[in-house]
Amino acid sequence: MKIGILTSGGDCAGLNAVMRAIGLYAYRNIRNAEIVGIPDGYGGLIRGESAPMTQEDFEGILNMGGTILGTSRTPFKMMTAEESDGATRLEKMRANYKKMGLDCLFTLGGAGTHKTAALLCAEGCNVIGLPKTIDNDIYGTDVTFGFHTAVDVATEAIERVRTTAASHGRTMLVEVMGNKAGWLTLYAGIAAGADAILIPEIPFNIDKVCEAVLNNYKAGKPCNIIAVAEGAVLDSEAPYKKKERAFVRASRGETTVTSHLAEVIGERTGAETRATVLGYIQRGGNPSAYDKALSTRLGSYAGMLAKEGRFGVTVAVSGSRITFNALQDVAGKYKLVDPASEIVRAAEDIGVCMGR
Repeated sequence: MKIGILTSGGDCAGLNAVMRAIGLYAYRNIRNAEIVGIPDGYGGLIRGESAPMTQEDFEGILNMGGTILGTSRTPFKMMTAEESDGATRLEKMRANYKKMGLDCLFTLGGAGTHKTAALLCAEGCNVIGLPKTIDNDIYGTDVTFGFHTAVDVATEAIERVRTTAASHGRTMLVEVMGNKAGWLTLYAGIAAGADAILIPEIPFNIDKVCEAVLNNYKAGKPCNIIAVAEGAVLDSEAPYKKKERAFVRASRGETTVTSHLAEVIGERTGAETRATVLGYIQRGGNPSAYDKALSTRLGSYAGMLAKEGRFGVTVAVSGSRITFNALQDVAGKYKLVDPASEIVRAAEDIGVCMGR
């Protein structure tokens, strides 16, 4: 069996650990296994690039962050658009899949990667997806690899900001990644003891946030910590489409709501405010112990699926089990935070302001 592996979309911790598990499983359990790595995500497949990967290539990468294959973002909407040579990117990928003589292709990526993987399946390619994203927003799986490491990183960052905030009596806003889904902000905010947590799924009322800040100072708290997802929206912005919100924010010289919120809180409460954007440190670094174990389970299971000839699926976590879902059932869907969920209620029950 000839196997191809690619990593697509934004990098995160655990990619190398998953690849390691796939490779070691295949060379130990699949007869006549041959593995090639495809560089630069779908970009490498479009160009027809690949390189052999021996068992030795998978040794020593369990603890490594990033991806040894490299990655890129290839917009889904461009996959079926005709290029200057008359062929679409999808047609090129299908042709190169056949030229490489692949029997199976593992695609490690997030929601966009899964959408493209489903297209490849419809074109007759044998694909198995693996759920990678720090956003934890892939439909049909309880958790994605890379999420727990990012929660650890964001939590530590917020906790470090707290000591500065307390020393100066400030209200500090910490912007966390998460454009559509607020899982990372929610978990890191709770773990770091944030006073307010603002996520895309719950449009927030700025008056409620200012009220929470004032009440905390009146209660004798030395500071306020507000965890803000990059995709958080004001309730007044909620009716607008994404492009319309972007236009409004651009008129204020902003791309996210965080700096605007810091300014308004300062004006209305008199608090000294600062905003911090965590950015790419949430993606980088080595995987946590949890993510290394999870990645190993996911990769090994994916190898087993290939051995059994189960294609057109993506690996998933359900409770304590590793399982799989059909790619066509997952593609184009997102797993978002339910505003009425137990974890949101738990946060609000202990006094965390969710902006409503």
